[in-house]
Amino acid sequence: MQEIYNAEDEQHARQAINEFEKAYGAKYPKAVAKIVDDADVLLEFYRYPAEHWIHLRTTNPIESTFATVRLRTKVTKAPDSGKSCTLVRYN
Repeated sequence: MQEIYNAEDEQHARQAINEFEKAYGAKYPKAVAKIVDDADVLLEFYRYPAEHWIHLRTTNPIESTFATVRLRTKVTKAPDSGKSCTLVRYN
C-alpha cells in the first residue's frame, strides 16, 4: 500500500497498484478490486503540483479530521452539553 501512495508520480503509483493486485488479488479479491476499480479517484492528488501532495495524500481522511475531537473527548471524558460539544468540534 505504501508503494502506491508514496510513489514518485502517477505512473509509478499505477505500477504499484498492478503489483499489489498480483501479490494480494487471490487472497483478498474484494479489497484489491476496490483499489483497482477506484484507482483514478485514489490517485487524483497526483494531478496537482507535487508540493501539495503531502497535504492531499492520506490513508484515512475521516480519521484525520476527527483526531482532534477524539483527543479532546478522551481528555474531558465526554462533553457535558451541546454547547461544549460544539466548542470541542470547532475550536
